[in-house]
This record gives sequence, C-alpha cells and structure tokens, in this order.
Amino acid sequence: MGDCRPLGFLIGLPFALVALVLSLVGAVVWVIGTVLSCICPCCICCAGLANLAVSLVKLPIKIIQWFTDSIPC
Repeated sequence: MGDCRPLGFLIGLPFALVALVLSLVGAVVWVIGTVLSCICPCCICCAGLANLAVSLVKLPIKIIQWFTDSIPC
C-alpha cells in the first residue's frame, strides 16, 4: 500500500464492513472449534472449521487490499 488510493479504499469500505460482520462470526466459530478440538482431538473436522474461521477473520483486510490494488491512482 505504498501508493495513495483513497478511491479504492472508499469503494471497498462497505464490503469490508460486511466482511467485518463475517469475521466476528468467524471468531466465534474459531473459539468453538478450538474448544471442541481440545476436548476431543479425534474430531479432525473441528480443526478444519477453525482454519476456515481464521480465514473469515482475515477477510476484511483482504477485501480492502484487493479494492485498493484494483483502483488506479
């Protein structure tokens, strides 16, 4: 993000807000998945669910970066 691209940031902001809500859901799923995988390590699906939730938590940052990179200065 070395270049100044305020237009890409402003266009991507509503999508990032939606992704923020998804990331909060992802954080809750991650906590539940982590607790379940600690209680019962044989449940490998809980670990996969926790990994999916971590990617949901990172989603707002990825969306803002994608919009900022897509719009020329």
